[in-house]
Amino acid sequence: MIWAKEETMSRAEIEAIQLARLSETVTRVYEKVQPYRKKMDEAGVKPQDIRSLSDLKRLPFITKQDMRDNYPFGLFAVPKDDLVRIHASSGTTGKPTVVGYTKRDLDVWTETVSRIAAMGGATKKDVAQICFGYGMFTGALGLHYGLEKIGAAMVPSSTGNTEKQIMFMKDFGTTLLVATPSYALRIGEVAKQMGLDPKKDLKVKIGLLGSELLTEAMRTEMHKLWGDDMLVTSNYGMSELNGPGVSGECEYLCGMHINEDFFIPEIIDPKTGDVLPPGEKGELVITCIYKEALPLIRYRTKDITRLIYEPCKCGRTTVRMENLDGRTDDMLKIRGVNVFPSQIEEVLLGIEEIGPHYEIIVTRANHTDKLEIRVELAEAVDEFKKLQALEANIKHKLRIVLGLDAKIRLESPNTLQRFEGKAQRVKDLRNVSR
Repeated sequence: MIWAKEETMSRAEIEAIQLARLSETVTRVYEKVQPYRKKMDEAGVKPQDIRSLSDLKRLPFITKQDMRDNYPFGLFAVPKDDLVRIHASSGTTGKPTVVGYTKRDLDVWTETVSRIAAMGGATKKDVAQICFGYGMFTGALGLHYGLEKIGAAMVPSSTGNTEKQIMFMKDFGTTLLVATPSYALRIGEVAKQMGLDPKKDLKVKIGLLGSELLTEAMRTEMHKLWGDDMLVTSNYGMSELNGPGVSGECEYLCGMHINEDFFIPEIIDPKTGDVLPPGEKGELVITCIYKEALPLIRYRTKDITRLIYEPCKCGRTTVRMENLDGRTDDMLKIRGVNVFPSQIEEVLLGIEEIGPHYEIIVTRANHTDKLEIRVELAEAVDEFKKLQALEANIKHKLRIVLGLDAKIRLESPNTLQRFEGKAQRVKDLRNVSR
């Protein structure tokens, strides 16, 4: 289902809206946000210099560090009295990033999430269970209001108490699940431990998954647990840009459609900052062109993807972003080799004898990096030769993809940590004093 006419506009119509909104936004932030004005003055660019979309590249970038440096409200373009909602990140690596919303911002946020939910198959007939944590995290409330606008019956069950989650799913007839990919897998796993078959005993047929990377291997694992007829889509957003609602997959699963009348995407070389030609892979940069409270311009997301401009078979004409390859700050440099956790996951989830849970541990001894990967057996194996052969097979497949050796530790079923929110699978201990 296509939710809004803006999803099927011609490229010329989309760009006309983008330019008008970009010009207004740049003028407003230059006049009202001192840190932006300072950055633009240093770059030698004025609002009147932005005459075309190609002029966007003349504007300076904004990063998460800029938000922390101006904590809490220094980048806001409206007075605090105009805010009706404030969210913030966890701030585990420093000052949290604070985001705020006017009444119009909330209406726009709801509209963008309704679009991506409709892309993912949601209708007013659905019973939608939100298994994101409610609170300062934007994911739960964002998906809640977007699905509610569609007309779905909402079950705001949050995270935790997985057996009770499953009870609600069974008793309420939940048809749509909102969760991280890792927690969606955990729910299916616990259901089986309770003696239920998620494919037959539960009615969940749609998974709107977000907040962490959904690899194709992870999607395959979802189908193994929940059934091949479950539509498993990924959607993208981050608190700084509004929350969820920037983009989402349709039923054809060929990239996430970006809501271009609200966001302008660019792909840059993460090292030089140069804009790359259409179709090339690099770091995603997003400009918010219809936000009142926090209109970020050229925000560096650190996410690695590419843009696809060809119209989709679903009828939407908006540009699509390819499913993420990872993040520039997730990349591990091990013995001179660039390693993305998503590369490791793709290998591990393609091996039938092991389950979808794993840990990546990086250490350093005698000035040499060591990569260790703990993987969980799908079923208990007692025969030493079989374990030895499996370990050798995993090591070989990882060496082909990564170009380096890793130590493999096979763990018994149900022993590795499970996650209800974003999975924390990487432990880089190289800078930890011993």
